[in-house]
Amino acid sequence: MIELFIDHHLVILLFFIVSILYSSVGFGGGSSYLAILALTGIVFTQIRATALLCNIIVVTSNVYLFIKRKEIDWKKTIPLVLISIPLAFLGGKLKISQHLFFILLGFTLVFAAITMWISKKIISTDENQTKTNTSKNVAFGGFIGFISGMVGIGGGIFLAPLLHLTNWDTPKKIAATASLFILVNSIAGLVGQYSNPDFSIEWNLTSILLITVLIGGQIGIRISNNCFTPIQLKKATAILIAFVGIRILMKYFF
Repeated sequence: MIELFIDHHLVILLFFIVSILYSSVGFGGGSSYLAILALTGIVFTQIRATALLCNIIVVTSNVYLFIKRKEIDWKKTIPLVLISIPLAFLGGKLKISQHLFFILLGFTLVFAAITMWISKKIISTDENQTKTNTSKNVAFGGFIGFISGMVGIGGGIFLAPLLHLTNWDTPKKIAATASLFILVNSIAGLVGQYSNPDFSIEWNLTSILLITVLIGGQIGIRISNNCFTPIQLKKATAILIAFVGIRILMKYFF
């Protein structure tokens, strides 16, 4: 175990940092976990499951706190979540080739980076919220749930900017909704992957990573960042994700 820790010390450190940063704003960090794992040489069939497990560990505490603070609008959130669960399961169950997986991952990471970069300009307030549109919520949840389950993320990185763009609710309630969305879709996507015959996880490394993000997630929940603003953190993460996404696309397209 010590040898495994030494061999993957950089990956473990990056997971620790990502879990702190993402948990502090209500996210799980799935897209960044994928970005890190994609460059390690780990078997691609294990990458999605590992990222989803880490997501679940990080956002569970966030969801608990949001529910305790009554910051989830269940009437608006349930349509988003209900349709996303079966579609995230189907996306996770879908058997795809290594080539297709990395192409999808590359595009996902680039898109996630773009949405993170521009999200500073799409902050809704109490005054400009739009009325609840159930059919739109169902469409949002279903589409993002399926893509999330297929690629191996919780979907919050797509959902939150989209909800801000449509003035869905206040920033706090959007963060709460995104956390719940990440949790249920990560679980559904993982169950879908587990139903595949070729499902496998290298539990020695995964166990270390899960403990790492558990500690980092708890730190992120409890501290406020005094060194960087949320916008600076988003930009730094967006640059990292974009770099990895472009590198993956270049490798599998050319």
